[in-house]
Amino acid sequence: MHLFQALGTAALVFPLASALGEAASPIVMWHGMGDNCCDNSTMGEIARIIQKEIPGVYTHSVKVGSSDSDDRKAGFFGNLNIQIDQVCKELSEVEELKDRAVNMLGFSQGGLFLRALVQRCPLISVKKLVTFGSPHSGVARIPECAKDSDRICRFMRQLALRNVYSWYVRDHVIQAQYFKDPDNIEQYLERNVFLPYVNNEIADKREMVYKDRLRELEKLVLIKFEQDEMIYPASSAWFGFVDSYGNETRLYDSLMYIEDWIGLRSLDESNRLDFVTLPGKHMNIGEEKLREIVAKYFAADDDEDSADGFQKNVFGVSGPGQMRQHVFGKV
Repeated sequence: MHLFQALGTAALVFPLASALGEAASPIVMWHGMGDNCCDNSTMGEIARIIQKEIPGVYTHSVKVGSSDSDDRKAGFFGNLNIQIDQVCKELSEVEELKDRAVNMLGFSQGGLFLRALVQRCPLISVKKLVTFGSPHSGVARIPECAKDSDRICRFMRQLALRNVYSWYVRDHVIQAQYFKDPDNIEQYLERNVFLPYVNNEIADKREMVYKDRLRELEKLVLIKFEQDEMIYPASSAWFGFVDSYGNETRLYDSLMYIEDWIGLRSLDESNRLDFVTLPGKHMNIGEEKLREIVAKYFAADDDEDSADGFQKNVFGVSGPGQMRQHVFGKV
């Protein structure tokens, strides 16, 4: 799940001064599986591209652990509930983020983690969340490794495929904590320690605060890749999934949306939920499309008239339950 396919420090900062950068909200990023916070060719490149669009903006790349290597391993092994709490505390202590609302940019599983952070962390205020190819409804297959030589990833898959809901795997393998077996939803609800909780799928354990915090967002942007084969189903990036027969199910037909378990319907009915399609495979973003998305959602951060105009021009006028789509990189 490396960024760009063809293309953090804990804080990737470029101290260029500009009126635009000073006015723009800081941007917090979380990388995907197999990457780390500080790889100069991935998250470092992302930070540089953002700087081209918003000179001087502060960017912070989430780091779990004391080293880049630890952070990469934490993308495969650990407990997401503990990691989310840890990142919440650490972000609240970053001087450049104190007393400021932030924007968030999540890549692959990092987008799911940031969404959980929005729901669970009372110490930070978030304006907009943009996620690229993130498994918000989980995965029906354990993700493949980008490289056969990736021993950490191969070990993760061996454990997960052996018994994804065993006591050890469910508590220690990250990908098991957002795995959802469409053939055995009851076992998923009983044994998964993370995803059914942040999605408020367990009726007697729903946290209203998760819904309240998510619907406080000014904008939630869900980006799906047309040929995504890493995340199955790809529609999970839009809170879709598959049933036990392999048929895709839509967010709008789900009880999660109809009963508004986590605030998605509230966001949608107030035109604050955007569905975006990118051509190509998983994380095949490219600089041009990334800059376009950053410009649309982050650069005009405080220009409400500009943002409203963009919404009408790109998505047209649509009522609740009508998916507002925009395809970047297509005519």
